[in-house]
Amino acid sequence: MRAARLIKMVLLLQSRPSMTAAELAAELEVSERTVTRDALALSEAGVPVYADRGRSGGYRLVGGYRTRLTGLARGEAEALFLSGLPSALRDMGLEDAASAARLKVSAALLPSLRDAPASAARRFHLDAPGWYQEPQTPELLAPLAEAVWDDRRVEARYRRGDGTEVERDLEPYGLVLKAGVWYVCALAGSSHRTYRVDRFTGVAVGEERFVRDPEFDLAAFWAERAAEFARSLLRAEVVLRLTEAGAGRLPYVTDRAAAEEALASGTADAEGRVTVRLAVEDEEVAFAQLLALGPEAEVLAPAALRERFAEAARGLAALYR
Repeated sequence: MRAARLIKMVLLLQSRPSMTAAELAAELEVSERTVTRDALALSEAGVPVYADRGRSGGYRLVGGYRTRLTGLARGEAEALFLSGLPSALRDMGLEDAASAARLKVSAALLPSLRDAPASAARRFHLDAPGWYQEPQTPELLAPLAEAVWDDRRVEARYRRGDGTEVERDLEPYGLVLKAGVWYVCALAGSSHRTYRVDRFTGVAVGEERFVRDPEFDLAAFWAERAAEFARSLLRAEVVLRLTEAGAGRLPYVTDRAAAEEALASGTADAEGRVTVRLAVEDEEVAFAQLLALGPEAEVLAPAALRERFAEAARGLAALYR
């Protein structure tokens, strides 16, 4: 633990002209007294750490000293590619590895380029969760992430959507963060499946490693399954007559693929309105979505949904009379 902290201290000083004891203490998450002891230990080990006294003083490396400890470990290199997702790294327990990797990269840069990481961070930020959501870190995400990184089999208990629990022996291939929700893509038996991480009630990471299929493409697998899932939700159909404005707005209020498919096969009348058959999740969802189109969309079928829109229209007319 202390050896890792001393290396980190050297890398911090190598990447910056000077740092105060308070700054080092904050970065290393120790006390200033510990920083003083660590600086003395480095000096005794031959690392030329010099302490400037006074109010504006601090610690620095003398004579352009360069450490050779900047080679990235495998875990650090892998975590570095996820450094644009700080919350995801923290959730998976990889924050320390990514921090060490960034420090090593910064230490290896020319002095004129050492502000590049901070410059990029000031200009770009990725916020993965959707609006109006408070992201929750699944309790068992960290052990699953460990198994994914090490290609280790896991014995898991999983709660299905109906509340029943099942036991699964899984080979976890990858993790996906979608709109603030974590999923694991794993080989279960002879097929790859997708599981919500927050539905795992128990995860035991085994010692046995599995042989990863080199042909498995996580991004392609997720895209295919996500499309299948979206299509599986569309179990009902409504018939609409849309104005030009309504047709233009339809992909923004309902499933885009379903809207585009409906518009492509729609038929236009002499007044420029287009009649389409739109796949929807159910009538309740369709009502909430299509209400946003207002008078730009007329529901023709089913009759129950048309009557519901008529009632809503009468209510609005009475309210705004």
